[in-house]
Amino acid sequence: MTNTKRIFALLAVFALAAGLVTAQTRNNNREMSVEESYLQESVELMIIREQSRAESRDMKLVALEYIGDAIDRGNTGEEIRSSLEYLGTEGIVNQTRENGRLVNNYPDVRTKAATYLGDLGTPEAKTTLIKMCLADNEPMVLTEVVKSLAKIGIDDNNETANAISWIVTRFDVLNPDNLLALSALEAYEKLAQHNGGIKDPSAIRTIIRIAEGNYIKPVQQRAKQVLMDLRKYNAQSQSQNNGQNASSKSGN
Repeated sequence: MTNTKRIFALLAVFALAAGLVTAQTRNNNREMSVEESYLQESVELMIIREQSRAESRDMKLVALEYIGDAIDRGNTGEEIRSSLEYLGTEGIVNQTRENGRLVNNYPDVRTKAATYLGDLGTPEAKTTLIKMCLADNEPMVLTEVVKSLAKIGIDDNNETANAISWIVTRFDVLNPDNLLALSALEAYEKLAQHNGGIKDPSAIRTIIRIAEGNYIKPVQQRAKQVLMDLRKYNAQSQSQNNGQNASSKSGN
């Protein structure tokens, strides 16, 4: 869609939204019907979709504000996730160039999108964050991606732990990032809490690399503490499994 068409589309959507607000004000003494509520939500999602795909950085930030409000009200639908995925890959997958120059590289937009994906908390949001892991190169974005993955806590088949390890390793070789490493350590601990330990060997290797690598001492010490904590989680998990097996055998 061209800029002119998109602007007209946004104006039309805003006009419709204004009409709904006016109608709601006139009827403020009665509750909205199911149809009115559905229409209002549909218009809001339409606005979010158009704003997220506008070329203006400011418009994208406004879309993110609307998304945050929608999530706070419990709207975790596919349209919200889809808009966040678009915003989360802005300038990386969705690129706009002028005379060969990338003009839509907005790390702050991608960072905020990662935050809201964590708030969304769905398996689909986790999948989107994994995509961002593999595509993005900005430490500030990836740090927020790691935090959101930890917040969601899903680690089926060690996919999340493995993705976090891959991110840290990318930077560890040439440009170790203390904030990213610290976020990864905290993420490993939260994943262990959610999943009864971490069984991914790459995660353990990454923690050891941080403990022994070119990081500031507090980060190294945190890595050593996480290793100790993981041993406890794994021991507790093994003890629970042994107890369940013993109960199963005695029942037979």
